[in-house]
Amino acid sequence: MDIIETIKDQIANNTILLYMKGSPNAPQCGFSAKAVQAVMGCGEKFAYVDILQNPEIRANLPKYANWPTFPQLWVAGELVGGSDIVAEMAANGELQALIKGATAKTAEPQAGA
Repeated sequence: MDIIETIKDQIANNTILLYMKGSPNAPQCGFSAKAVQAVMGCGEKFAYVDILQNPEIRANLPKYANWPTFPQLWVAGELVGGSDIVAEMAANGELQALIKGATAKTAEPQAGA
């Protein structure tokens, strides 16, 4: 699987996905720390990819996403933005609503299931 397919697969298979430097418990930059704090404040489980451990993703995700910096928060397959956008959304309640709405949709039973 090429790296773009890997990225698409990660985004498709994780309702809430944060591409960041480091891990949620040990962020490796202030921007990643700010973003992970905002996401954790929403109280839902989320996936993350440490781009420092994945140089191919670090090199290719900005081109795929058309977003040059990290961290990048993806919710329900859509790029939300970086740390400033995520922190602003958390401060005004939009992030919590977005994340709760996305996780509620994935928790609903599928038709015919």
